[in-house]
Amino acid sequence: MPNTIKSTGADAVALQITREARSAGLVDERDGQAKRLAPVSIFGFDGLLLLLDRERVADRQIAELVTVAAADTETAYPGGRAKVTIRGEGYQVALPGAADAGFDVGDRAPCVTAQCMLVIHRDGDGRLVGDLKTIRQQQVA
Repeated sequence: MPNTIKSTGADAVALQITREARSAGLVDERDGQAKRLAPVSIFGFDGLLLLLDRERVADRQIAELVTVAAADTETAYPGGRAKVTIRGEGYQVALPGAADAGFDVGDRAPCVTAQCMLVIHRDGDGRLVGDLKTIRQQQVA
């Protein structure tokens, strides 16, 4: 079951992404300890947040993914920068731009991962999410 978006105070929201962060390579762990927590750029579109590792995704690859999402949704909202952080026994990420993209505290937030990428989406937005995953897989092939 997808995690839900939670408030972190001061009008900020975040999402617990422990499994997803590991799957996407947004954290490097050795001997049970986090050795690297990825800095991410977050891009917002109607019903979709695109998170990309700023250190491991090339600018031209980011541009391609953002262009596809913007063209498909006919939207683009200010996002921001964040970093995967340790929270409790797992990982979370702040979500600047979540409200503009239509996400509120308590919303279910299904995630799809690819290498150095996380797509948070609404249920039912599978085609675009699948397209973004395929593009990212082709970028790293």
